[in-house]
Amino acid sequence: QVQVAESGGGLVETGGSLRLSCAASGSISSISAMGWYRLAPGNKRALVAVFTNGGRTNYADSVKGRFTISRASAKNTVYLQMNSLKPEDTAVYYCAVMGTVVAGTTGRYDYWGQGTQVTVSS
Repeated sequence: QVQVAESGGGLVETGGSLRLSCAASGSISSISAMGWYRLAPGNKRALVAVFTNGGRTNYADSVKGRFTISRASAKNTVYLQMNSLKPEDTAVYYCAVMGTVVAGTTGRYDYWGQGTQVTVSS
């Protein structure tokens, strides 16, 4: 019912930039927030950045000042601009579509993308 499509990962050198995109589609009535999490080897999945339906943003301390999350005019699309990348940013990045109400239903659910690999070489 809800599809989450991510793109934009890849290999970049330290100090480089990448832009991730995430688009949610399907029978969506509303979304509470969209954001990005990442999972690095040996670590737990952690929040990177989130954009709420009210227009607020929140970032992990480790990416503040380097990463920017934004929403496209098509509200079910978000971007993550990643600048000044570091080797410790290497991870699989997952788009999360949170508090989603599917048309014709009343519950709120979270949906995840399949993940996109970001590798930062030193």
